[in-house]
Amino acid sequence: MIVMDRGTVSIVRSDTHYEGTLKALELIDSEIRGVVGGRKKFLIKPNFVSTSVYLSATPKETVDAILNYLYENYDVSEVLIAESPASARAEEGYRNYGYYELRKKYPGLEFGDLDDYDQVEFKLVDEHGEEFSVYVSRLLLDKSFVKVSPCRAKTHDTVVVTLSIKNMVMGGIRRGYKPRMHRGYYSINYNIALLATKMMPDLGVVDGVIGMEGNGPVNGEPKKWGVVFASTNPVNLDVAVAYGMGFDPRDIGYLYFLAKWGYGGIDPDKIPIIGEKIENIKTRFKPHSKYERQLRWKEMLG
Repeated sequence: MIVMDRGTVSIVRSDTHYEGTLKALELIDSEIRGVVGGRKKFLIKPNFVSTSVYLSATPKETVDAILNYLYENYDVSEVLIAESPASARAEEGYRNYGYYELRKKYPGLEFGDLDDYDQVEFKLVDEHGEEFSVYVSRLLLDKSFVKVSPCRAKTHDTVVVTLSIKNMVMGGIRRGYKPRMHRGYYSINYNIALLATKMMPDLGVVDGVIGMEGNGPVNGEPKKWGVVFASTNPVNLDVAVAYGMGFDPRDIGYLYFLAKWGYGGIDPDKIPIIGEKIENIKTRFKPHSKYERQLRWKEMLG
C-alpha cells in the first residue's frame, strides 16, 4: 500500500465554527498547497448522518470557511458539495441546515447526492469469512478532485469516534448498503480502514467548537470544547482529535489498522502539531454507553 506523507495537524481555539476553521486552514496553508498541486476541482463531503438533527451534522459555517479559503487561494474551476445521508436525500440536509444559502456568496457552487453518480463495487470479507459487497460513489475515487472532509467531533455507537476518515468512507457508501458494514466490531473497523485506503480525503477538518458526546453519532449531547483541527493527513488528524477527546487512539480499530499500514501515526506525541499544544486542549468526551463492547475488536488481533 502507498504510504501517505506525514501531515501537520493544526489546533485552534475558537468560539465560532467559521473563524476557527479558517485559522486552522491558514496554519497549514503550505501543506494544503502541496496536496492541491495544480488541481482546480474540489469536492467537499460534509457529514449528514441525520438530515434533521443539527448537532449530528457538519455546521454550515465550517463549510463556509473552507469555501472562503479555497476561493481566496486557488484557481477554482469547480466546487461540489456532495453527501449520501443514511436515510434521506442529501437535499433535505442542505435545506434543513441552510447550506443552499452558500450559493449567494459563492456563485457556481454545486450540490449533489453521491448516490446519483456512478457507483463502484467493493467486495469485502467479514470476520467469519463471509464475502459481501458495498457500492461507493465513483466521485470519491476521482483523483482530479481535491477531496475535503469536514465533520463535527462526535462519539459513535460502534467505532468509538466518528471523524474525518469515517465521514468520507461511510458517507460514500450507497444508501441501503451502509448497514452491510455492521458485521461485528472487528469487521467494521477493518473494512472502514480498507476502504479508506481508496477514499482517503486530501484534507480533513474536525470542528470541535461544539461536539457530540455520549450516545452519538445522532442521539448524543452537546459538548462545548471550543477547538478546531485540520490536516492533510486524516490519520494524524483523527488520532490527534481522538486523543484530545480523551480516548486512546489505539482503541479505535480503523485508526489502528491505517497507522499499522503506514498511512499515519498512532502516537499523539509523535504527530507534528501547530497552533495550540494538544495537552492544553485535551478534554474528556463521555463515551457511548456501548463503549466497552466497542473494544472487542481487539480480541481478534491474536
